[in-house]
Amino acid sequence: MGMSDPISDMLTRIRNAQMVRKDQVDIPHSKIKMLIATILKDEGYVDKVEVVQVGNWPVIRVDLKYRHGRPVIEEVLRRSRPGRRLYVAKDEIPNVYQGLGIAILSTSKGVVSNRQARKLGVGGELLCTVF
Repeated sequence: MGMSDPISDMLTRIRNAQMVRKDQVDIPHSKIKMLIATILKDEGYVDKVEVVQVGNWPVIRVDLKYRHGRPVIEEVLRRSRPGRRLYVAKDEIPNVYQGLGIAILSTSKGVVSNRQARKLGVGGELLCTVF
């Protein structure tokens, strides 16, 4: 049986790996999870993101980032869930911690950060927030 919320599983794997100070974490591969991981890398929350083969299955290997012994990602929260989707209009895109954090949205222009969505002038499904 497959899992009901793979994005939540991804975020939990990252959160748990950082709590025990792991250098990297492996996440089962999917396109949406790869896009989210790439945004985390582009925004400076993780060091490296790559797809590797483990056995017969591709996984996303994320190299976690620490500053002064503390994880760079202090808080990662899933916002929209399979049981309760959360959509925001272009003028309702949240400003996470007064601009110190990011929100990741799934829009008609692809999966983007809140800054990118404002530039593109689009709203969409609010997947998660990261600080």
